[in-house]
Amino acid sequence: MSNQESVAVQEHGTSGRSTIVKVENLSKTYNGKLKAVDNVSFEIKEGEIFGFLGPNGAGKSTTINMLTTLIRPTSGKSEICGYDIHKQPNEVRRNVGVVPQEYTADEDMTGHNNIILCADLYGIPRSDSEPHADELLKLVELQDAANRKVSTYSVGMRRRLELACGLINYPKLLFLDEPTLGLDVQTRAAVWKYIRMFKE
Repeated sequence: MSNQESVAVQEHGTSGRSTIVKVENLSKTYNGKLKAVDNVSFEIKEGEIFGFLGPNGAGKSTTINMLTTLIRPTSGKSEICGYDIHKQPNEVRRNVGVVPQEYTADEDMTGHNNIILCADLYGIPRSDSEPHADELLKLVELQDAANRKVSTYSVGMRRRLELACGLINYPKLLFLDEPTLGLDVQTRAAVWKYIRMFKE
C-alpha cells in the first residue's frame, strides 16, 4: 500500500477533535525486497470512521498489524492514542481493540466464555469482565446464544462475537480487518450498524 492507494474516509462531525492516529511515512519491506507498505501517511480524528480501500495484497492488513504492534515497521513512525508504536507498544495494546480478518474464537467454548477469555488476557478482573461481557453480547444481539458453543454459530453470529471480543477492554480505538468479508447483504448491514453504534 502506498499513498497512491485509494483511501475512503467517512467523517462524522470530527472538526475540532483530537488526533487519535498519526502515521508518518510508514513502510514495511520483507527480505529487503518485497515492499508491502510504501511510505503511507495519514491522520484519523476521534470519532471518525476511516477505511482503506485496495485490492488483495495491497498492504491493508500489514498496515493494521504495524499500527497494533504485531509487526515492526521497516521505517516511518506512528502514534496511536498518543503512544509511540515503537517506544510504547504495551500502552498502544491497552488502548486498542482488534477484530482480525480470520475468526479467532474457540469453537468448543461458548460465546460468553470466549469474551471472558479475551478479558483474562488483558488482565481484566472477572468482577468487571462478567457484566461487561453480558452488555456486549446484548449489544450485538447474541444474548440468547451466549451459552451455546461457537461451533453452532452462523457466519454472521461469529463476526458479531468477534466484534464483542474486540471491545472487551474498553478500547479507545477499534481496528477491523475486512469486518464484512463473506457476509450476506443483510448481515453486512447489521455489522455496519453495530460499528456506527460503537463510534458513539
